[in-house]
Amino acid sequence: MARKNWFVMVSAAALLGLAPAVVPAVAQEAAVRPASGSGGDIVSYSQIHNPVIGRDGMVVSQSDLATRVGVEILAKGGNAVDAALAVGFAEAVTLPRAGNIGGSGYLIIHMAATADRPAQDIAINYYGVAPASMTPQSLLGPDGKFDRSRPSDMRNVAVPGTVMGFWEAHQRFGSMPWSELVQPAIKLAEEGYVLTDGEADATAGRARFLALDPGAAEAYLKPDGTPYRAGEVFKQPLLAESLRKVAEGGADEFYKGELARKIVEGVQAGGGFITMEDMANYRAVVSEPIWGSYRGHRIAFMPPTASGVTVAQALNMLEHFDLAEMGWGSVDSLHLISEVMKVANHDRRLIGGDPHWDTPAEGLASKAFAAERVKLVSMDAVLDGNQVPDGNPYPYESQDTTHYSVADKFGNAASVTYTLSNSYGAHVAPVGTGILLNNHLDNFSWGTEGQPNSPAGGKRTGSTITPMIVFKDDKPWLVTGTPGGGYIIATMVQLISNVIDHKLNVAEAAMRPRINQGWGGSPLELESGFPRDIERLLQARGHQTRGSNTMGSTQSIMIEGDRFYGAADTRRPDASAIGVR
Repeated sequence: MARKNWFVMVSAAALLGLAPAVVPAVAQEAAVRPASGSGGDIVSYSQIHNPVIGRDGMVVSQSDLATRVGVEILAKGGNAVDAALAVGFAEAVTLPRAGNIGGSGYLIIHMAATADRPAQDIAINYYGVAPASMTPQSLLGPDGKFDRSRPSDMRNVAVPGTVMGFWEAHQRFGSMPWSELVQPAIKLAEEGYVLTDGEADATAGRARFLALDPGAAEAYLKPDGTPYRAGEVFKQPLLAESLRKVAEGGADEFYKGELARKIVEGVQAGGGFITMEDMANYRAVVSEPIWGSYRGHRIAFMPPTASGVTVAQALNMLEHFDLAEMGWGSVDSLHLISEVMKVANHDRRLIGGDPHWDTPAEGLASKAFAAERVKLVSMDAVLDGNQVPDGNPYPYESQDTTHYSVADKFGNAASVTYTLSNSYGAHVAPVGTGILLNNHLDNFSWGTEGQPNSPAGGKRTGSTITPMIVFKDDKPWLVTGTPGGGYIIATMVQLISNVIDHKLNVAEAAMRPRINQGWGGSPLELESGFPRDIERLLQARGHQTRGSNTMGSTQSIMIEGDRFYGAADTRRPDASAIGVR
């Protein structure tokens, strides 16, 4: 330590009344620190970002108000599933561009062993299903093409799954009454809340589309058609009443009752396809997770129609290389991730929706398949993304979106990602309900037939969504996921690598800049934060690059002993991590 800084510490210690013997001890500690442990003379934290710490549980979500709802449920003695459902209903109010009961998603749950039952891990797929009367031509224009530049409307709406998915989770693992978990959302909708700048700006950016639909306009805009501004109190009485019906009648009310009829009437009035039979026939798919591992850590991935198997494949390929030795953010590590993502994204073409397509999920997620596919990757050459050879995973078979994570003091955890697809979904709401509806039907590969993701009536749509839970010693260690559409898969691969390969704490792992490599010959995208020299070196190796806006928004919890470390990704405004105690 420089003598000047040591003198400042001695003087400060004297002013604070510290015993003189304390100062030499502090000075000695600083003097023997390795040079790499920089951070100043007072503290020497090794990483810039640090997580929030809790001791009786943790909730991390994209909405601070919803996070607080979940924490309140945990503080009352509720478990991780109780809190997760309460957060989900609350985000339908506080994060209308993504939170929903008119959308759908995926949920992975770990329930710790008790005296009455062994530990359980389940995955719930409550993603949207195409109405039975929809055909492969339903959304094609006169030219036979799907027009993605046209705003979505009631024709683009799939049967929503959120309420059914939440109901299934509650029936199995809920410890508090269903109605009590919906009540905080009802209160927020009824009494209103002060709009943040982030939410006000988001609504203002979509106001012209919301104004095109009578139900959306009445629920989310002022009577004169203008959006609410930051600092104003936003009340949603119509949504409050719909939530009250869900609280009283559960899934039956939403899929078979009066609320279901209002939804169907609204959709059909706008030219959509959903019928009462479609609603009544909707089921969530409850299954085992797809199990994988990365460098000794078991991972529970979400099965198809989510894209957990693609993350698993990418991680399996990365295991063949020493990323820790390469160093975080090096040209070698970024090149490697880019090349692996080209192959994994190419193989993602085999993911499709039931009952029309049986995805080779176990094959795609297997170590053996990855061992074959990694042979395409070279550290000295760049793959032409348009000419990646097809892989065959079948021999390895054994026959604006938002994410939030919850962990409780009982050892339970829930990883939840749900969505309306686009920000504000289809920008439509059945009149009198306040329920924004999804535009999930856009996710199909329109203009194709007989392919994994070709449109068909009754088919479950596919998604890049992939919540997950990483285990250590058979206990949840990292509970995580992200929104971000096409950026989700690469975001999750990098988060897992950051934590396991580079030993970053969960907050630092979330904040480091990211890259994305998409389909075919698409360029390698880089978030801001990488040095220009890195981009030039990647280009010299043969990569086409371009800058990107932010990628994803991971909301993660790491559990170490009796501590819960929460990391809310600042790429989305209003996100928060709050611990219980």
